[in-house]
Amino acid sequence: MVKVGDYELPDDLYYHKKHVWAKLEGDNVKVGIDQIGLAIAGKIVFVKLKKLGREIPAGKSLGTAEAGKGVIPITAPITGEIIELNPDVDKRNTAFLNEDPYGKGWVAILKPTGDLKAELDQLISGDKIKEWGESELKEIE
Repeated sequence: MVKVGDYELPDDLYYHKKHVWAKLEGDNVKVGIDQIGLAIAGKIVFVKLKKLGREIPAGKSLGTAEAGKGVIPITAPITGEIIELNPDVDKRNTAFLNEDPYGKGWVAILKPTGDLKAELDQLISGDKIKEWGESELKEIE
């Protein structure tokens, strides 16, 4: 676990610069919003996600989240087909996103359809997490 200020960034995850995390689970990738992204956006009060079966290119929107500071895109960290949406996070039921972003607050599961290894290599991971997190923390302060 990487600690940056009051925020935690699990070191077994990959991070997109737009504050979305990715976790390999078997052949698929679970996606959510990281704690620093939540702090920058403000409390999320509404979520609208794309439909199951939709293929989303890496860097494009999986959906949107309405937060204290406006509407923010939820960026796909990898290219993939949406094969599952979190049934506990639905439009106005956003408590898990805010309270447990790395557990019950995940957003979607993607089945990779692109070059997964190459796309993961473009994300922030390992020893780069702390440096990136500290630079992003300046957005909050």
